Amino acid sequence: MQLAAERMSRVDTAWLRMDNDVNLMMIVGVWLLTPGVAYEAVCQRVGDKLLKYPRFRQTVVHDTLGAQWVEDAEFDIHRHVAVAKLPRKRGQSERAALQAYAGQRAGVPLDPEHPLWQFELIEHYEGGSAMVVRIHHCIGDGIALTSVVMSITDGGLSPPQRKRRAEAAEESGDWVTDTVIKPLTDLTVKGIGLYGSGVSRSLELLAHPQQNSLDLARVGVQAAGDVAALTLMADDSPTLLKGKPCGRKIVAWNEPMPLADVKTIGKALDCSVNDVLLSCVAGAIGRYLRDQGDDPAGKEIRAMVPVNLRPLEHAWKLGNHFGLAPLSIPIGIDNPIERVFAVRQRMQQLKGSYQPALAFAVLQVAGLLNKPLQDLLLGLFAKKTTAVMTNVPGPAKALKFCGSTLRQTIFWVPMTGDVGVGVSILSYDGGVQFGLITDTALCPNPQEIIDLFAPEFETLLTLTLMLPWE
Repeated sequence: MQLAAERMSRVDTAWLRMDNDVNLMMIVGVWLLTPGVAYEAVCQRVGDKLLKYPRFRQTVVHDTLGAQWVEDAEFDIHRHVAVAKLPRKRGQSERAALQAYAGQRAGVPLDPEHPLWQFELIEHYEGGSAMVVRIHHCIGDGIALTSVVMSITDGGLSPPQRKRRAEAAEESGDWVTDTVIKPLTDLTVKGIGLYGSGVSRSLELLAHPQQNSLDLARVGVQAAGDVAALTLMADDSPTLLKGKPCGRKIVAWNEPMPLADVKTIGKALDCSVNDVLLSCVAGAIGRYLRDQGDDPAGKEIRAMVPVNLRPLEHAWKLGNHFGLAPLSIPIGIDNPIERVFAVRQRMQQLKGSYQPALAFAVLQVAGLLNKPLQDLLLGLFAKKTTAVMTNVPGPAKALKFCGSTLRQTIFWVPMTGDVGVGVSILSYDGGVQFGLITDTALCPNPQEIIDLFAPEFETLLTLTLMLPWE
């Protein structure tokens, strides 16, 4: 019997085809659990919760128009939830072994004949268990996948009930036409604001035909300027982190920093939490390059920052609904206070920018092209970028999974084209978790950068407390 098929969106098709020889479009994560969990309990929980989302039962079938989602007639939960043994060299710590294993898995493609996701349970890790999660980006973006994967925790919510056919039909229009192209055509787009969590406010697009000519002209000039900014970006500063990757990945992470302290700095300096965190990233990368003999003085590197373009309450619908904003990271500023203000200024410049929406539209166009033309189009942006940086808000309190405590959760953002550095920031249980994934040809030991985040943060905190107070 022919299984019902569903057309993959153009943006999701673009992400599906971004896989190349050196970068796979997989979001990779690690859960650390205490005490350990049993394999069959994980299978049952994933089957009960995650499979309520149709995407996780569907495989991808390519056709002349792009791709379709088709129910996997041979779906087997034990294919997607597996037990893995942690390879460990003599004298290697469990943590170093897990980092090496997660990095290795980031370079192994998912089975294209079945749904593009897999959980691997390491039953014995640091007195508990660890779980390596791999999900292809075409299934959803970071916000969506965080929301959905967290639903498998104890007490996690199932997806809302499917709407009646008539209601669903009202929402089945072309998302990008309704929310990007039409408003841009009418020159009635409200600005996209970035706020402290690092995730933008949902796209608010309203049509006002009665707007006066001055409003129309102002919006038109802004949109035209942002188009030019995207297409005419200067080349990125040359550093050791910019070059041709080899395809071998390695990951690293830090111990969580108190989110309350980050908020204290932000309040004292009138900056957002995101400003503070990105400043620490810039400081750590700058110091690492200096230690490697690559002087960052006067240099900036460009990072593509994902910007959410939908209400967070719709994250369970999966798919990719985000744009990309190019952010210059001031790695050459040594003074932590000055660096925070420089980051704040750059973030302020992105407020009201149409660049994320325009980048989303570019992905829509890319999804209509064949792969060689898509690679050529998107490669223009990757060549001018050193890193991808993302910030995803997680639960404020620790969660339970199969009765065990999810003590730490880390994820790594995939890189496109020849980009070789990915920085991920996740807030969870009152802490802020940094994750870093690098290509070994450009940065063979990302832990050296990760270990500099805490000193940069402590220096910034100390200097902030030393400032004059009323």
